[in-house]
Amino acid sequence: MENKGYKVSLINNRRYLGNKYKLLPFITSVVKKECKDIISIADIFAGTGAVSSAFTDKILITNDLMYSNYICNFAWFGSETYNQQVIIDYIISYNSFTNIADNYMTENFADTYFSYFDCAKIGFIREDIENNYKKGNINNRERAILITSLLYAIDKIAKTCGHYDAYRKNVVFDKSLELLVPIAKTQNNSENKCYNKDANDLVKEITADLMYIDPPYNSRQYCDAYHLLENVARWEKPKVFGIARKMDRTKLKSKYCTKNATKAFEELIDNIKAKYILLSYNNMAQKGNERSNAKISDDDIMKILSKKGNVKVFSENYKAFTTGKSCISENEERLFLCTIFK
Repeated sequence: MENKGYKVSLINNRRYLGNKYKLLPFITSVVKKECKDIISIADIFAGTGAVSSAFTDKILITNDLMYSNYICNFAWFGSETYNQQVIIDYIISYNSFTNIADNYMTENFADTYFSYFDCAKIGFIREDIENNYKKGNINNRERAILITSLLYAIDKIAKTCGHYDAYRKNVVFDKSLELLVPIAKTQNNSENKCYNKDANDLVKEITADLMYIDPPYNSRQYCDAYHLLENVARWEKPKVFGIARKMDRTKLKSKYCTKNATKAFEELIDNIKAKYILLSYNNMAQKGNERSNAKISDDDIMKILSKKGNVKVFSENYKAFTTGKSCISENEERLFLCTIFK
């Protein structure tokens, strides 16, 4: 889509592991049929916000452990209003910028995932967003929308091998950075809240009619796959290391990718205050390679949820993300709906 010198983007215009955008008809149909009197929905492992985007007529609570996802969720769903023309003006200016110079991005990432020129542009834009925010030229939501535009643009041109675990060597950098204007509502529900917390801590603080849970399924840590986007979003300019140029991600590791996943899940469910819990979890079990195998068994899921309420299970076939030479068939995304005991 083009309009007067700029292009626009929608929430689903980004690649992301486990993205549920294609499963929204399945998820929304279950909620509509099975869940009554839903006013508020908490999406506590929100990722890029795909599921939340289907429920903008409700009070939304979004949360993600990664700041890069939180900032995107705040851009799309935050309660603060913003001036769309301000966003358009900044993005047109950024896209026309050519006066490059060395910065944090060129020093650490030039000719890896991006060309030197695009690194220079990424570094300049991210620094400029922060400077204008500190000067009061843009508000919190405008800052978030501009960062979101930059993250989406980065992801479009990155020369990666399976997300940001590695970059492709000896490639031609044939795509240039181009920011698009995110089409976010200028005025969302004033009661919407966006969090950047550990979900197990957050559920002790919030209540919602429906608590949607979509935790990591396997050992693949999202902070490893998306470290570069997290780095740019936070803009703390940490030291990076290794061939993949990763920063220290110790504080971003999820318990749901470890052998402690079942214990973490049980603690999470115990502390939820809601009418309904809707858990999204696929049936990888032992079908994929070791890193793809589900960390929480179906037996444990049913046992833990059944202590909280009555459970129904719904399923839909879909194509799973795999790496290497794994052969996965009959893969299903399941929804476990728990109607909590009164």
